[in-house]
Amino acid sequence: MLVSDDDGLSRILDHHTVAVVGCSTTPGKAAHDIPAYLQRHGYRIVPVNPFADEILDETASDTLAEIPESIDVDVVNVFRPSEEVGGIVDSATERAERLDDVSAVWLQLDIVDDDAGQRAADAGLDFVQDACMKVEHRRLVG
Repeated sequence: MLVSDDDGLSRILDHHTVAVVGCSTTPGKAAHDIPAYLQRHGYRIVPVNPFADEILDETASDTLAEIPESIDVDVVNVFRPSEEVGGIVDSATERAERLDDVSAVWLQLDIVDDDAGQRAADAGLDFVQDACMKVEHRRLVG
């Protein structure tokens, strides 16, 4: 489902294992600081970055598909350019179908892909685009 209302956002924020595609090793970058904020607020962060072995004291995977099956991913949070979203959504929906774990894909600010969003919704996943998970967490959860 395409989510933009507070009830839907709160439902997604209620899930606490977040795979962060494009998670950065560099403090000061949004792709590092937002996952760090979420981690400080009780979320398990599963970094996805092919150029890092570990981020935020968690083992990094090269791709979403390479996250171990033993980790139940609830939300896929994306910090990659809009043109990469289609492949990430396809990988998330494949994992959801195979492992029954991913329930939502969340695209950070300025990241938009309506077609991928529709595919995610058609696969039964919640989908958020062009919204900051940290901002919405602060606003809705506190």
